[in-house]
Amino acid sequence: MNYRIILSSNSPRRRELLAGLDIDFTVRVLPDIDESYPADLPVREIPIYISRKKAEAYRKTMAPDELVITADTVVVLGREVLGKPAGRDEAVAMLRKLSGQRHQVITGVCLSTCDRQHSFEVTSHVTFKTLTEQEISYYVDRYQPFDKAGAYGIQEWIGYIGVTSLEGSYFNVMGLPVQRIYTELQRFVNETC
Repeated sequence: MNYRIILSSNSPRRRELLAGLDIDFTVRVLPDIDESYPADLPVREIPIYISRKKAEAYRKTMAPDELVITADTVVVLGREVLGKPAGRDEAVAMLRKLSGQRHQVITGVCLSTCDRQHSFEVTSHVTFKTLTEQEISYYVDRYQPFDKAGAYGIQEWIGYIGVTSLEGSYFNVMGLPVQRIYTELQRFVNETC
């Protein structure tokens, strides 16, 4: 590969997932990137919009041989976007909403070099069993999922006991659709050669 890959994420899960592709990369995180989006933006477009916004923050600092990967994941229940909970009460409220429901996990990814950019999104559908108040409290108190969209990690206890079905990429639900990233990186790099 002619590029040095940069992953722009604080997420240990994203780092672990990208490492699973056996691609050499470094992590670079810029502070205080604005992740807001227009209120009238269609729900499905939010992750792509934010991943592009993150990418633009990096473009000023990129070297010509660097390729930056930015990503954003949202959980969508109906038309409601469930981001990262602000604290315990919000995490509990989110899990109550997801209990017994089918929802979408959408990740927007942006691949950027100094002169090119390519974005895509991956959607997975997840269904939870009806969770008890005890299960919700146990999970939130023990795992403190405050850094996770929708207040849960599928790879944690709540995923083991609560997820009854999954359509799409499991790794997308964890936060990074690595199979699709692998395919898109190959395409992106080959188009530059």
